[in-house]
Amino acid sequence: MSSSKKQVSSLQEKAGISPPEITSISAINQIQKNRKKQPSAEELIDGILNANRTSLSRGITLVESTNPEHAEKANEVIKGCLPYANKSIRIGITGVPGVGKSTFIETFGTFLTGLGKNVAVLAVDPSSSLSHGSILGDKTRMEELVKNENAFIRPSASGDTLGGVARKTRETIILCEAAGFDTILIETVGVGQSETAVHSMVDFFLLLKISGAGDELQGIKRGIMEMADAIVINKADGDNIKKATQAKLEFNRALHLFPPKKSTWQPKVTTCSAITHEGISEIWETISSYFEMTTNTGYFHEKRKDQNHFWMMETINEQLRLNFYNQPEIISQLEQNKKAVQNDELSPFAAAQNLLALYFGKDTK
Repeated sequence: MSSSKKQVSSLQEKAGISPPEITSISAINQIQKNRKKQPSAEELIDGILNANRTSLSRGITLVESTNPEHAEKANEVIKGCLPYANKSIRIGITGVPGVGKSTFIETFGTFLTGLGKNVAVLAVDPSSSLSHGSILGDKTRMEELVKNENAFIRPSASGDTLGGVARKTRETIILCEAAGFDTILIETVGVGQSETAVHSMVDFFLLLKISGAGDELQGIKRGIMEMADAIVINKADGDNIKKATQAKLEFNRALHLFPPKKSTWQPKVTTCSAITHEGISEIWETISSYFEMTTNTGYFHEKRKDQNHFWMMETINEQLRLNFYNQPEIISQLEQNKKAVQNDELSPFAAAQNLLALYFGKDTK
């Protein structure tokens, strides 16, 4: 190759494509400005009350936010929606992983929309204790229900909240009710000792089981069964029908050993198949009977009042906890006390007392 020839580096950058002349710079700027624009609380409330799905989703995102700057606006949205809430029946659905909760909810939700119901599904996905991430794949698992115009599916990450319930699930229910959803289905992460968090925000608690699961959950079975208003043996199809029927008899016998419920309702045990849709209508009949009975006795509304009180106290406790850990003095001293405890230089109780004294001392100044 002749040295007189100019060599071109393979790393040379080529000229980019310039915007066509028809592109409006002002239009681009306007689009970018609108993307960043956040609707006001009044706009969100108006959209939610008019059943606008985008406004509802943005409102839920706002109340789920952990950013302290969003709290005031979120409270304003909740306050504006509250007079239009409390006109639904709230159903909690729980069960061990693999019991078929998502498939059941899709089948059950589709059945309810067929009756003219407006169904909101609040699905709580487990968060990783390591990465703190969540898959949020419920819309993928409920691919038919998600296309139903009378249904709304909102997956949320459980985070570090009690019983795998998203931190603001209670407020999300209010927004969904204000948007016109008359049936709220709350799918939990799974069965756990803290499942009482779900029980404390729903009217009807449904426990999904499968036959032949054995007694590996014996340690938590009693507590969950005492809370359940109905036990449904899922996957009662094919060769599993006989096993499901036997499981129904066993659970029926077990339920009679528990003390009577305050509502005087006797929990029912049924079988169903979310695949073949067998037994789905009977489950709704059970829930409707419960609703009618507890409404007539006044228990339904008394339970709602007790739940409101419970969540007021929970909110106070949560806010105190967040306020404590967000104090600069606590943040700076926490790590120091933590190391002292780990190195056995200070007892956990003494370290806690030091931090609490620092916190309350600051507040009393």
